[in-house]
Amino acid sequence: QVRLVESGGGSVQPGGSLTLSCEASGFSDSTYCMAWFRQVPGKERERAASIYFKTGITRYADSVKGRFTISRASGKNTLYLRMNNLKPEDSGMYYCAANFDRQECRPTRNINYWGQGTQVTVSS
Repeated sequence: QVRLVESGGGSVQPGGSLTLSCEASGFSDSTYCMAWFRQVPGKERERAASIYFKTGITRYADSVKGRFTISRASGKNTLYLRMNNLKPEDSGMYYCAANFDRQECRPTRNINYWGQGTQVTVSS
């Protein structure tokens, strides 16, 4: 029913910026929260940013605070992640995620739907 498709990944130099997009189909008003996770080989997938639909509150991993901004387009089923001042350690696969049963969008176990991922590489 719900499908999440990410785009916007690519290669960028340190200090550069990228904007990731997540196009959602089968989206509904029952969505509790959506999030961007990232994963590096050999490391667990972690929440980079999340947004809670009822309140509009956003949350971020400490490592990306002040640099990343998560947002949802009004009138369009698209989630964004604006990434500024990128660092090599930001490299990884970024996944769009959604929860529909009122569980917070931080633990991976709470995620009901995942996108396929989009690769971000930050290097000189």
